[in-house]
Amino acid sequence: MDASVTTAVVKQHLIDPEICIRCNTCEETCPVHAITHDSRNYVVRADVCGSCLACIAPCPTGAIDNWRVVAAAQTYPIEEQLLWDVLPPAPASITEDPGVAVAPPAANAGGGLAAVAQAFSDSAPGATIPPAGAAHPQVNLYTHREPVTATVVGNIRVTDGDVESDTHHIVLDFGAKPFPVLEGQSIGVLPPGVDAAGRTHVARQYSLSSPRDGERRGYNNIALTVKRVTADHAGAPVRGVCSNYLCDLAKGDIVQVIGPFGNTFLMPDHPRANLLMICTGTGSAPMRAMTERRRRLRADADGKLMLFFGARTARELPYFGPLMNLPRDFIDINLAFSRTPDTPKRYVQDLMRERGDDVAALLESPDTHVYVCGLKSMEQGVLDALRAVCEQHGADWNARWRELKSEGRLHFETY
Repeated sequence: MDASVTTAVVKQHLIDPEICIRCNTCEETCPVHAITHDSRNYVVRADVCGSCLACIAPCPTGAIDNWRVVAAAQTYPIEEQLLWDVLPPAPASITEDPGVAVAPPAANAGGGLAAVAQAFSDSAPGATIPPAGAAHPQVNLYTHREPVTATVVGNIRVTDGDVESDTHHIVLDFGAKPFPVLEGQSIGVLPPGVDAAGRTHVARQYSLSSPRDGERRGYNNIALTVKRVTADHAGAPVRGVCSNYLCDLAKGDIVQVIGPFGNTFLMPDHPRANLLMICTGTGSAPMRAMTERRRRLRADADGKLMLFFGARTARELPYFGPLMNLPRDFIDINLAFSRTPDTPKRYVQDLMRERGDDVAALLESPDTHVYVCGLKSMEQGVLDALRAVCEQHGADWNARWRELKSEGRLHFETY
């Protein structure tokens, strides 16, 4: 950077590669498509970003909220950002001069940013704030440069052994290292080895399936629900780098972990809070964490739990056995199977409509919190089902939707 620059400068929006977990949330939420990525880094196009801040709140790590005041003619190019492992130091000689305007990126000069951000906010599926009364989460305690090690103390397959869906319940113990977590948070796992370009693998994100006091109470441990990836979304054969690594771990193996992450998809601490949980596959992880938290507090909590859980078949549904053993007066379980032989396909949104009276009653209550976790493709179906249930019971879904989001009572975590 030129030390003599005292004229036009900009606040360039950057993403910190050290704590970014490559979850794609920022790219999905940017209303002007300023964010892009390669196999390693997510980056922001300086000539497109309008600093509308729509991407800031949804980011689970805070990696997106980084800025550098630089000369307008010398912004960091995309090609350079894609090579970063850490953010560069702030230029010491480029500062905001009180007498000089800080120029916005050219693509959005002329205004309209507030309207763009508001339009995006209105179309977002869920809240970008945590529930009122949720405990304060710790985030980014450990990073790519300084991960923490955990020991595998358990690795159990939780789908039937003869079905295609190979899903594991993996328990990691951190020993004496502090690793405070809350239900709904996630961690990053650093798989060993290097990618095709010879660079160390970046972390893969996994939601916690254990409550804040551990998979085993009194121990400094957490649990993950991991499905072995053997094909991509198009069905082409592919070996998931981290999922296969995790599923093959043996008791006593050491794993490198970063995080924890997430400050919005959190469980309310209110004992009367109702939890309406909707998930598919390994999207059950945070629901298991929340359910177990409430089970342990059952004597002091009387809020209702209602679960809609989808899988291809009962044999491919994680935790099917333990789930069936939960008392029915504790949790209202509704299972949807889309590949049961000689049976019509049923999805979670179909069951939500069938249980419309009960879903509508929950949505009427200001104590109800809705959580959705699973494949990205389920978002619209769930929203359509919620809308249909509300409208069938004389409620204004648009007003209800805005209320749920503004109060941090409707959360999506999809991938």
